[in-house]
Amino acid sequence: MSDYERLKYSNGYFTFGTNNDYTSSAARAAKRLIVEVNQNMPRVFGRSLLHISEVDTIVEHHVPLPMLKPRPVTEQERKIGQLIAERIPEHACLQIGVGGVPSGVCEALMDWQDLGIHTEVLVPALASLIQNGVVTNKWKKINLGKSVFTFAMGDEAFYNFINDNISLESHPVNYVNDPAVIAQNDNVVSVNSTIEMNLTGACNSEYVGGHQFTSTGGQLDFVQGAYASKGGMSFIAFQSSIKDGKISKIVPRLSGPVTTPRTDVHYVVTENGVVDLKGLSSTERAESLIGLADPAFRDELTAAAKSMHLI
Repeated sequence: MSDYERLKYSNGYFTFGTNNDYTSSAARAAKRLIVEVNQNMPRVFGRSLLHISEVDTIVEHHVPLPMLKPRPVTEQERKIGQLIAERIPEHACLQIGVGGVPSGVCEALMDWQDLGIHTEVLVPALASLIQNGVVTNKWKKINLGKSVFTFAMGDEAFYNFINDNISLESHPVNYVNDPAVIAQNDNVVSVNSTIEMNLTGACNSEYVGGHQFTSTGGQLDFVQGAYASKGGMSFIAFQSSIKDGKISKIVPRLSGPVTTPRTDVHYVVTENGVVDLKGLSSTERAESLIGLADPAFRDELTAAAKSMHLI
């Protein structure tokens, strides 16, 4: 008898493991359902259950899961993380993206108490807050006591952590990323990054070098949901320049589509400071963002702002 035959005669349930997102909705909309099962996939709770009676065919494929190994946080990322953490209240409910800046934020939050998690992606940096007792979810208004996510990425230790962890709940993306759901929690803090930001605050978070680099993801969902939350705030955070200072991430005009509109962006953070864009005029926005840019590009950006009649 295989593991999955034993499953049939025990509790009868699979879970979607690391990837609930659209998978659970697609599974329940399919006329015929073929599932691939992998003994290395973590068992995850929440709305992540699929009963064997819903399945037409099972394919067993036992392979290691893809790994997202955390890299060391740079000093710039650590500085940005500290600037954000200083503004995060106790009992906040966090949504944190992927990368060095979010890891820097989590490092800076190790002395906080009773934080919550309602996030699109669960990553090792957030797991470390749970493991160190920083996250308890005791002040959440929905999913009380549970860290909520829709997909997860990490290394082997992280996958072991989420396996059979009753403090975690995975839900479909149309629940987790719904701004109206996000806003039900108080003090929601959303932290994301972007590929480039123009001088009015609009973000291109998906397009690089003339082609689509990634999807829109849930950035705008959480920016809007956090701002609608009582006491909530969102941060778009990034290093002011990349490629050893050769490319500015604050630009006169975006090279791709707008992922998050300027009217939705709240706080912007680089290693050079923080600005709240809400309520600022176009001129105030341009001047503030030039102040966050790498100093090597400020004269160039100021000239561009003048040519665009922003200053």
